[in-house]
Amino acid sequence: MTMPTPPQLDSAFAQVSAAIDQLEGRKVDLTKEPWDVIEKGVIKLLGGPFNPQQMEHQVVALGLATAFARRLNADHQAFWFPSREAAEGASLGFPEALIMLSPFGAVMDALGSARLARLDDVQKDIRNSLAQVKFGAGGGGGQRIGPEDYMRLFDPGFVQLVALDPVKSAQAWTTPPERLAIDVRDGISRAQKIPPELKKQMESQLVTALQRMEPGKPLISQVTRAPRVCEVVGLLFGTATSTGSAPEEFWMDVVMPFLFVGTPERFPELEGEELQAAKQGIDPMLLFLDVVPYQYKSPEEDGLLNAFPGSSLGLPHEGFGAVQNLRLVKVGLDAIREPIAKFDEKKTRATLEKFAADVKRQTGEVALQGQAEAKQMLDAAMVLLTDLKRVVESGKEVCVRRLTEAEAASDPALSLVRQALSGPRIILTT
Repeated sequence: MTMPTPPQLDSAFAQVSAAIDQLEGRKVDLTKEPWDVIEKGVIKLLGGPFNPQQMEHQVVALGLATAFARRLNADHQAFWFPSREAAEGASLGFPEALIMLSPFGAVMDALGSARLARLDDVQKDIRNSLAQVKFGAGGGGGQRIGPEDYMRLFDPGFVQLVALDPVKSAQAWTTPPERLAIDVRDGISRAQKIPPELKKQMESQLVTALQRMEPGKPLISQVTRAPRVCEVVGLLFGTATSTGSAPEEFWMDVVMPFLFVGTPERFPELEGEELQAAKQGIDPMLLFLDVVPYQYKSPEEDGLLNAFPGSSLGLPHEGFGAVQNLRLVKVGLDAIREPIAKFDEKKTRATLEKFAADVKRQTGEVALQGQAEAKQMLDAAMVLLTDLKRVVESGKEVCVRRLTEAEAASDPALSLVRQALSGPRIILTT
């Protein structure tokens, strides 16, 4: 299986390899020589104890992480897949078993303990795990897992916005996990529209995770042990309403631009590349997002999703301050409050039709390309903006939630559990 390495890792590998060759006065193969031999050159290169805060030392770690990844690729066909939570922007997956590894994290641990040979222990653990899958009760020969599968399961590339009731979510986060496990199991059992097999899966994942936490202590005090569990619990008990989920890029490139462009009465004349693209048949919707100026001020690159300024971001609960890769972020609404209040789907569609007519005036009859795709994008953006309007008008705290594609697919089932948890418990007697 091919394993394209992220460019920044290739660059770090080349830089570290050349530096160690020069220090050692010979060619040192970082992908084959024993780690204790390589460590001699690394010590000289670091010039002192490893400091993870020092940029030069981080480059060394990235270079060694690339070397470690190449060894795992050669021995176990490991491959890179994009992972926004990984410091290096990607993680390693394995085709024969669902194992995710951050080589950079493993190298940082090894350098921090001043023993690169620890990487051999990591590789041994991976080898044993793969052997258990291959020679276990199920035997080998199962379906191989590819980069797309890992992205779906582990890369939090999807986004939704959630209206969170701060009182209800805080109450859940400060409840001991054993009590939460009882409530969640009860909610799953009472969610009638969830198939039995899916109920069992949800219980094994969420309820079991809560039962493994330390009893008697508030869940939020254990957030570093299971940050995703804490996030989901807060969402289960505190969500008032939410938008649908969509890739982060779709929010940034389509949804938010529609919001900030608004419904202008006039449009700029096409010229240059835009005019040429229109004559070649690009769908007017894509031109609309590209050439029509924003009516409302946007934080753009300074903000989350180009809509929420960095200064407006916060924690959904102070206990999440200990979490490094927080997926649930409270946002301020000042930048979107006016445009979302004025958003009207019918007016937006009418404005887009006027723009299309204006493009036709400037280009004449043109055979449009990608109309079906553009219509799907428009329809999805209108749904998300309608959802967002409802979220903002709820009056609750608003959070941006990052989630994987697999989590997004399972969100409807979680919504049913949420409804069961908030609904009345009716007891019939005779």
